[in-house]
Amino acid sequence: MMYGGGRSDPGIVAVKLANNAEQPAAESVEPRTGTKGNADQQSTRQAQDWGSVSQALARMRQAAKQRKKERFTSLLHHVSVDLLRLSFFALKKDAAPGVDGLAWRDYEANVEGNLEDLHDRVHRGAYRALPSRRQYIPKADGRQRPIAICALEDKIVQRAIAVVLNAIYEEDFLGFSYGFRPKCSQHDALDALIVGITTTKVNWILEVDIRSFLDVAS
Repeated sequence: MMYGGGRSDPGIVAVKLANNAEQPAAESVEPRTGTKGNADQQSTRQAQDWGSVSQALARMRQAAKQRKKERFTSLLHHVSVDLLRLSFFALKKDAAPGVDGLAWRDYEANVEGNLEDLHDRVHRGAYRALPSRRQYIPKADGRQRPIAICALEDKIVQRAIAVVLNAIYEEDFLGFSYGFRPKCSQHDALDALIVGITTTKVNWILEVDIRSFLDVAS
């Protein structure tokens, strides 16, 4: 979106956060069901996990911010059991299983042992991602939207790695960069657009569908 003078949007902050906005693992963690004591213990454990994880991420963010040409060549040690645990509890409990047929509740039954084993496989180089299960969702125009459902452990590992990489790349994004970022989803972009066009004089708005554009170009 451009203003009358041609300047780029300086980073409009949406007044209302979208319901489906992505959140960091520490914020989206939910306690396990059960007795109050168990929930309190789990909440305490997750808080401790995030404390140890956030310190390491903070040092990485600081290095990325101060040394723009820094090359991070060793990041796997940041994928710890603590981070994997946070990633697991940040997943949706009722999400559809992938090709492994493993549900969140099944994995939770032996979560500590499962995460220790997953951590060991990741760091030994023995972890292999499973194929995604393909599903199709009908669209309003009659077409179908394909979606890929990952296996449970793939979701855990992907979320953990995303947390580590975000600590680096978030320092390079601008305030008006949206899409698959923490609290900067496409829904937040729409909220920011509404704020911009209702509070600021706008000469024009350009909308481009990348896939359609590539189809025309080819």
